[in-house]
Amino acid sequence: MKRVTYLIIILFILIFNVTAQVDRSKAPQSGPAPKVLLGEYSKFELPNGLKVFVVEDHRLPRVTFSISLIIDPPLEGVNTGIGNLTSQLIGTGTKTRTKDQIDEELDFISGSLSASPNGLYAASLKKHIQKLLDIFSDVTINSSFKKEELEKKRTQSLSNLASNKDDPNFIADNVSSALIYGKNNPYGEFETETSLKSITLDMCDQYYKEYFKPNIACLSIVGDITPDEAKSLVTKYFGTWTKGVVKSQSYPKPQPPLTTKVELVDRPQSVQSIIEIGYPVDINPGSPDYIKTMVANTVLGGGVFRLFLNLREKHAYTYGAYSRFSINPLVSCFRASTSARNAVTDSAVSQILYEMKRLREEPVPENELTRVKNYMTGNFALSLEKPQTIASFAVNTERYKLPKDFYSNYLKSIEAVNATDIQQMAMKYILPDRSNIIIVGKASDIAEKIKRFSPENKVEYYDVNGSVYDPTKLLKPVPSGINAQSVFDKYLKSIGGLKNIDKIKNVTMKANMNIQNMKANILVIYKNPDKYLTEIKLNEQTVQKMVLNGNVGKSYGMQGNKDLKGEELEKLKMDAELFPELKYQKLGYKIDLKGIGEVNGKEAYILEITSPSNSLSTDYYSVESGLKIKTITNENSPMGKTIQTTDLEEYTEVNGVKFPKIIKQSAGPQVYEITVESIEINSNLKDNIFE
Repeated sequence: MKRVTYLIIILFILIFNVTAQVDRSKAPQSGPAPKVLLGEYSKFELPNGLKVFVVEDHRLPRVTFSISLIIDPPLEGVNTGIGNLTSQLIGTGTKTRTKDQIDEELDFISGSLSASPNGLYAASLKKHIQKLLDIFSDVTINSSFKKEELEKKRTQSLSNLASNKDDPNFIADNVSSALIYGKNNPYGEFETETSLKSITLDMCDQYYKEYFKPNIACLSIVGDITPDEAKSLVTKYFGTWTKGVVKSQSYPKPQPPLTTKVELVDRPQSVQSIIEIGYPVDINPGSPDYIKTMVANTVLGGGVFRLFLNLREKHAYTYGAYSRFSINPLVSCFRASTSARNAVTDSAVSQILYEMKRLREEPVPENELTRVKNYMTGNFALSLEKPQTIASFAVNTERYKLPKDFYSNYLKSIEAVNATDIQQMAMKYILPDRSNIIIVGKASDIAEKIKRFSPENKVEYYDVNGSVYDPTKLLKPVPSGINAQSVFDKYLKSIGGLKNIDKIKNVTMKANMNIQNMKANILVIYKNPDKYLTEIKLNEQTVQKMVLNGNVGKSYGMQGNKDLKGEELEKLKMDAELFPELKYQKLGYKIDLKGIGEVNGKEAYILEITSPSNSLSTDYYSVESGLKIKTITNENSPMGKTIQTTDLEEYTEVNGVKFPKIIKQSAGPQVYEITVESIEINSNLKDNIFE
């Protein structure tokens, strides 16, 4: 013990003496880039063209198999989503196994299996490897699809699409891809309800038969296995996989715009804007510029660097701002992105463009470049701890025809990049004056401010499908004689008329919805005047309860209980109005009839409703039926301001008054469908339930 203590003391003295001699006024000089000792892998190829890469890792008795299909993505056009739906069908049946059999066999060995349009993945313990490969090779080589499974996957995809349709980040990603790459490029396509509904079983069969071929596939194997074992097993299970001709794809390469374009998707309810600045670039991992460009991008916004420090730390415009090069086999793109409050959207754009220009015009200081290199070196070193990284390096080397020593020399290549290289790459690939500035936000707040970034002082408007439109012609004018009050009057008449509405003294609604595969029960009670209760239960436990009794409002829930005051209380009072259209004028709400638009294929009057506290909501009333079919509101949540969309469907009549039976609510990416089970009017309610 004394010996150990003595050595520690000596070590401390040596460190202290060395530290005392360091001149802290100067940044330490970088040492030579460390030599990268990549893990070993073995490679072999079957007669059918399947290339196999094996990385041994005997620390755990587990093996993973990953097939990567090296294909040029096809242009799917009006049927966009074929590849995605096809990959979801893999594992739902083969020529000899049903889906239930596949699931049961995988469960028995605790194995996993998944697929994507570009490959498949499977894993299990080493002792079950023969059974896993029997299943994995079967679904790879002999998949057989059934119509009922396609319909299940289509329904799931449509549900996911509905969940995301009002998410501004989802909209921004789709529209920016369409505008950067063009809709005639596979990277510019995205799924729509129409395209998903158009896909047939024959299309999925054709995609599977055309692209799932061994001669365009790389199989990486990682885990407790030797190369000899791997070769024997792969030959046994994949040797019968028949190769075939897979046609290559060719598309005109998209080009950056000649001058900066400002492109806006209008979301009237947005309190902040999603900003994407991007354009296509011609670069791939095999390019001599690749590593230099990656370093240049990291300086700009590949981590907590210039964009982040400027927009978040210096100006407090956002929580984060970043840039990236998305590298794709056919064509790549540059994107800088952030989100910012409406009031500072133009300022955020200005600062992104400023940093892009600064990278082109000013050499990067040596100490900043050193920090960036250290960051990239550290990330690369961390990635080497995973054996899967070695396998991905092997596949990438094959896919992009990289030099054999590309990854072993990776750190040396980073270290060799200097300030002149950064500036040259910025001049070549960072194009602030030839960018698409794509913004999803509230046009009335930001359009006038952002048009200055266009040389033509012009904003182009796009819908959520990436189609350009003229905002002055988007809404139809309201016919003469129609105003907000007449829209309300038609609505009240369509649900039953004032005579029947006035008879209502109280209403009790019971409903249910699914939350993460759990059934939630909902109770909503209205009682005139000014009494209201709503309660949500999961497994008979109350997770949220709101009660209004005159001027007293209370909230109960898992976050605690509290008395409601101010804006929260006023909102609860309006929620307590079964038909708020009867009270808007009395309570001082401002109503603006914007025009006639389209909602789910139906023409609707669009009314913007501003409360006395300046909160904004938008209601949509069917021109044909008069019924309210949609409402959009800004809601406060633990995540801040969120946009909540409510669709009202399947009105049903109770005691002469119509109520919606299906209520679909979305907030961000989450969509909940509420089904009303029963509505009881004028029951014998006691006031003490509101206490």
